[in-house]
Amino acid sequence: MIDLGLARIGRLLQHTPQTWKAIHVAGTNGKGSICACLSAMLSASGVSCARFTSPHLIDRWDCITINEKPVPETIFRQVEGSVKQRDQDEKIGATEFELLAATAFEIFHRLKVEYGVIEVGLGGKLDATNIMKHKSVTVIAKIGLDHQSFLGNTIEEIALQKAGIIRSGVPCVVDDSNDSSVMKVIQDHAKEVGGVELHYPSSDSALVQVLTQEGYEPHQVQNLACALLAFRLACPDFDHSMSRLLPVVKQLQWPGRLQRIDLFPIIGRHQEALLDGAHNSQSAEVLARYVNKHYRSRSQPITWVLAASKGKDVDSIMSHNVQPSDQVTAVQFGAVDGMPWVKAEDPANLINQAIRYGVDTQNTHNSGDDVRAALEWASRVAGEKPIVIAGSLYLVSSVLRLMREAESDQKA
Repeated sequence: MIDLGLARIGRLLQHTPQTWKAIHVAGTNGKGSICACLSAMLSASGVSCARFTSPHLIDRWDCITINEKPVPETIFRQVEGSVKQRDQDEKIGATEFELLAATAFEIFHRLKVEYGVIEVGLGGKLDATNIMKHKSVTVIAKIGLDHQSFLGNTIEEIALQKAGIIRSGVPCVVDDSNDSSVMKVIQDHAKEVGGVELHYPSSDSALVQVLTQEGYEPHQVQNLACALLAFRLACPDFDHSMSRLLPVVKQLQWPGRLQRIDLFPIIGRHQEALLDGAHNSQSAEVLARYVNKHYRSRSQPITWVLAASKGKDVDSIMSHNVQPSDQVTAVQFGAVDGMPWVKAEDPANLINQAIRYGVDTQNTHNSGDDVRAALEWASRVAGEKPIVIAGSLYLVSSVLRLMREAESDQKA
């Protein structure tokens, strides 16, 4: 269930002090990558740091990390149990996400971390994470159309919800590659809040140039520049030199974002695939640019393994990426642990969309709810040509979970 508001999370946490400094990150795309970069830099600087992002990747507790490692399952379940008991005893009726956010904040307090890097769950203004009292820096990443039924039908309405994380006296980093109308909404809201200094990554041209020369894609440059700027603002006394931070950034791996994987553990033969959680128009456009640059430049058709959540703008994902010469299999991911409201789109609908964009019916395949079968079909028909797995972060989770299980079986 999604029911935005701060009253229930406020009651859940009324006896849990926020003893850590927070960096709060909102946005439609890029916020998870910014959080990963921030926590990596904090940990590399010797700071005790926790991170809370959603959705989880493989296990429900891996959405919470302590010093770059998932919180131990035993600690997660113990704290989650006490939070759920509190919810029950006080008849609060908190949502699943509110219970999860409260569990994360309780763990941060119990483990006495110095910094918490927090990704907004949905929107900003009324998101459960916005209950935080002590913010060191806020960050607003790239904003696009997504979750319109909760946040508004225009990009300006959505931007205003995201801008709701801004606080007086707290510096805010804004990705200034956003549309001018989005920038105006954020700037106007910052003036209304008062006492807010806005910072833009492109103002540091030397930083942008260094990241570009390192070979990062344009959207990655923006995300990394936002993270580096936020780190400097949150920790002004630390060493901010690129000679120290760039190696940290280069070692960073954020699963499911332009991630190259070898399907060998699942299908039994070496086959590279690109794994990306692109699930809205903006992220689909970014994926298309990458695929066109690195794969289509060799005039090769792409074999797609696609899934989507119900209600997502499948049309925009298809229109940006799928071409008539491509091959497409669609699959349905399974139930998402702790998120019962998430439902998978019927693969038949995805196949019909692909055909609408010119893909030959003979080059499509409905894999039902069998992700392994989808990958095996893709490997068989692709041969040595590229495979791209996309459309949903939940599909990313399913693939990575399959890889882990297969690798575990091979070791046994």
